[in-house]
Amino acid sequence: MTIPIPLATLGSRFLTLLDAEKAHQATIHLLKKGARPHVRVKDDKRLHINVAGLEFANPLGLAAGFDKNAEVPDAMLTLGFGFVEVGAVTPRQQTGNDKPRVFRLRHNRAVINRYGFNNDGLEAIGKRLEKRASKPGIVGINLGANKDSEDRTEDYVTSLKRLEPHVSFCTVNISSPNTPGLRALQDRTALDDLLSRVAAARVTEKPLFLKVAPDLTDEDKADIVASAKQHGISGLIVSNTTITRAGVEAHPDAGEAGGLSGAPLFRLSTEVLRDFARELSGDLPLIGVGGIFSARDAYKKILSGASLVQLYTALIYQGPGLPSEIIRKLPEFLEADGFSSVGEAVGADVK
Repeated sequence: MTIPIPLATLGSRFLTLLDAEKAHQATIHLLKKGARPHVRVKDDKRLHINVAGLEFANPLGLAAGFDKNAEVPDAMLTLGFGFVEVGAVTPRQQTGNDKPRVFRLRHNRAVINRYGFNNDGLEAIGKRLEKRASKPGIVGINLGANKDSEDRTEDYVTSLKRLEPHVSFCTVNISSPNTPGLRALQDRTALDDLLSRVAAARVTEKPLFLKVAPDLTDEDKADIVASAKQHGISGLIVSNTTITRAGVEAHPDAGEAGGLSGAPLFRLSTEVLRDFARELSGDLPLIGVGGIFSARDAYKKILSGASLVQLYTALIYQGPGLPSEIIRKLPEFLEADGFSSVGEAVGADVK
């Protein structure tokens, strides 16, 4: 999901007045030129956590969609993120859905988008990731499928083989609502076929995550857990955007097709996160995504079972200082509840 961030400190305030996509493109351009806010993030060992064999300095990550083309992962790491996920990438370059395709719901602190995996394609993104692979910092890649692909599973396999050696982790994204039929891959039979073929294509022991939708039945959740365990998935990312419109029904753009992200997604995505935490009973780590706007929100996700969390939409409304603010305040919540580390707090409300 590509959403613009109105970073006044990265350029003039006119960015906030631009068309959504133009503002995002301008932000990426400024970041590539080296413009970024001066942020100091103190390393706090209480926030260190090992997930799927990776050592994270803190549990806060940037969700996929902001840096679709792997152009500025290191710039985003400097804002305080413990890790960055770029993409989604598809084997062939594609322009995505017709414009307009993103809508800001400012009063609701939300966004509806239907971008449709617009990206530069595997080779261009692969070269960028290969070039930065020797740099420090945890950077992962979100894998998608081309809209007109005859074999979408093969798309994931192709991208995994090319990119896995050059990233810290890979994510199989089957939960975007903006590629017709993609979410059907969450069906047990289709998912077993996908994950078995992807698992067979792995060339390293690096983590392989699965990103799921929030719009799932209890049966769906049970099937996803069973399939993920069977095929050696390292963890689940819960969740992508929702096709529901709870909390934004009155907005004039509520009827626009696409996935809803932002504050209205927090409750649903956290409930689904807790469901997966109960279903898994600690067998696989969870990454909580959806509606995080503060350290309190991040902490709630952690208590609900997330070992790591990711945000994106909040940057539009809170600005580039949000990651460092969350990292600074998160230890206060741990201390108040008597936890000596973030790992101790994971799933405390579920247990």
